[in-house]
Amino acid sequence: MTHRIYATSFASVYPLYVAKAERKGRTRAEVDQIILWLTGFTPEAFQAHLADQTDFQTFFARAPALNPARALITGVVCGVRVEDVADPLMREIRYLDKLIDELAKGKAMAKILRG
Repeated sequence: MTHRIYATSFASVYPLYVAKAERKGRTRAEVDQIILWLTGFTPEAFQAHLADQTDFQTFFARAPALNPARALITGVVCGVRVEDVADPLMREIRYLDKLIDELAKGKAMAKILRG
């Protein structure tokens, strides 16, 4: 079964990630740092994906180096344990959701990035 979010552009959801972080006193730069850590994109490549309105499926498929430490991300997002998500793309999306949640909850960046 294909999820509708797969065809959604990453750029359309990105402002929601930033807004969630900023409401809690965090910054766009921190959101970007999380995304770059997770995907391995350079800042320039990331901005190009935003400008191109790349969908989630393509965004994660083209990530040059998904961070191996992302397997350490555990917990519940939207009532679902991220480590139990079977679909690989949805698991990547939930990893990102969980990291943004941790940022918004005030967690230290070193802990968010599993450092």
